[in-house]
Amino acid sequence: MRKWIIFLSFFILQFSCVTVFTKSDSFAQEEKVDTNEWDFGVVKQGDVLKHDFILKNETNDILEINSIHTSCGCTVSQSDKKSLMPQESTVIKVSFNSRGYLGEVKQFVYVNTDNTDLAIIKFTIKAQVVKD
Repeated sequence: MRKWIIFLSFFILQFSCVTVFTKSDSFAQEEKVDTNEWDFGVVKQGDVLKHDFILKNETNDILEINSIHTSCGCTVSQSDKKSLMPQESTVIKVSFNSRGYLGEVKQFVYVNTDNTDLAIIKFTIKAQVVKD
């Protein structure tokens, strides 16, 4: 009987440790948020969706935004500022028209800069488009 109690105690202890580590790992994964990606979730076909990304110049030089392009005509984007001092931020406004789409949609915004290390900064928007 004593052997069973020891075995059962060992098994419970081992299971508890595995559970704690699994929960820790899942919390760590939840904390990783890609600030260059936005998921609108489930939306109705025809909705116009808007999101603002923040672009921060984390270099020691002035960052010039040369142009902004999108992966599709259904997505429009613009920046509040074209020139950013070091540590300065600007808003990249994105608007996506879901008319004509159905299912999973992913669109991209490309910010072209004068910095060779950050020549293109990519932002992503996603949505699951459903019929009304």
